[in-house]
Amino acid sequence: MSALTWWETPFEDLSVALREASGRRVAVVTLDLPERRNSMSEAMTRSWVRLMGRLGEDEDLAAVVVTGAPPAFCAGGDLSWIVAEPDASVPRLRERMLAFYRSWLSVRDLPVPTIAAVNGAAIGAGFALALACDIRYAAQDARLGVPFTSLGLHPGMATTWSLPDVAGMAVARDLLLTGRVVTGAEAVGLGLVSGALAAEAVLDEALAAADRVAAAAPVATRLTLQALRGGGHDTVETALQWEALAQATTLSTEDVHEGIAAAAARRRPEFRGR
Repeated sequence: MSALTWWETPFEDLSVALREASGRRVAVVTLDLPERRNSMSEAMTRSWVRLMGRLGEDEDLAAVVVTGAPPAFCAGGDLSWIVAEPDASVPRLRERMLAFYRSWLSVRDLPVPTIAAVNGAAIGAGFALALACDIRYAAQDARLGVPFTSLGLHPGMATTWSLPDVAGMAVARDLLLTGRVVTGAEAVGLGLVSGALAAEAVLDEALAAADRVAAAAPVATRLTLQALRGGGHDTVETALQWEALAQATTLSTEDVHEGIAAAAARRRPEFRGR
């Protein structure tokens, strides 16, 4: 029997499947601890870090879709350790929280677009994970929220940055200060998700978006992604300088000639990432 490839090896509290799209790969990552509503266990966190490292090395990867084992997307961090360490010092807690944040936000380091298929409740750090992805689709009746203050906690996992980045400061103030939870249907109007669908259709919609990403030119996609991440450019001039360089880079690729030829022939382009 041949040795298992890395994506066939077990990931504790997490599963991954790869599918072909336009000659490239789309990774479907499932948070897989349904009996605890896919809360971020220590084992799941370790698996996540290992998986992000593997995906980051995959040159044929086109996109990553993140979802949860039904019925939830992710109930957030496992806070049982807070009760177990009631006398922990602030420096110790800070160190632990930073490690946790950076582990899960490593999804932002992937060089390809990431898409959250929020099939059910996404609360606290679970919603923060969805916000860390580039695109989000949600179930219409999914409950989404960051009710940190209702637990006596300051918001975490970069939600004071990601919520304003995704939906604007007014929405961030609303959700972070009141702790109110919204449905996927309401989240569309707030700009938190790109679409709200029946729960059983969310993953299919996310996969369709991933397929569209995979069909686009890889170099152009990755450069565009870098332009948009981190809140975009600080000024118009910064954007112009980046775009002049990035567009010139794509103009020197074989893919741009394929794209133009395909458009003229009214056929689907076959990009090769060079």
